[in-house]
Amino acid sequence: MELEKLLSIMETEGVIHGGSEVNKAMVAVSDETRRLCAQLNNGVYTNEEIRQQVSQIIGQELDEGFSLFLPFTSDFGKNIKIGRNVFINSGCRFQDQGQIIIGDHSLIGHNVVFATINHDFNPLNRGTMYLKPIVLKERTWIGSNSTILPGVTVGENSIVAAGSVVTKDVEPNTIVGGNPARVIANLEDKI
Repeated sequence: MELEKLLSIMETEGVIHGGSEVNKAMVAVSDETRRLCAQLNNGVYTNEEIRQQVSQIIGQELDEGFSLFLPFTSDFGKNIKIGRNVFINSGCRFQDQGQIIIGDHSLIGHNVVFATINHDFNPLNRGTMYLKPIVLKERTWIGSNSTILPGVTVGENSIVAAGSVVTKDVEPNTIVGGNPARVIANLEDKI
């Protein structure tokens, strides 16, 4: 199955049934992405070389303002969109089958997990995956060791405190923290 067709099915249907042709196509892309991530994480590279390799993993040309500290892992790779001047710190894990969109000027701390998949609750059907995108709007800051769950949008300028588990959308100009993440403050009160 061609990548564009696969991405279209994943976006429009939002479900991948275990053992289906779509699942097999997704696994083939994932196999290649894991190989590319292993190559990236097992070498010493300049910033430009890292940008080139991540561009190959995600299928998008990245701007000179993009910066990534290794290691980095992605389950799928081709469903990540990264804006301008984005910084991603070391140890981040992108489960991007459901799509991860990162807005311009965003900062992502150490060991952040973006999880865009849920599995079926029925234990006999756990191979079925439900996909929902994660969207970081412009100028967001995701603190170290945070986890962002499927379907979450983090609004412009917002901050997710370190160690948070974000289960619901975050309003613009808001600071959230905890497990599950709750509003701590309005950003406008802090600046």
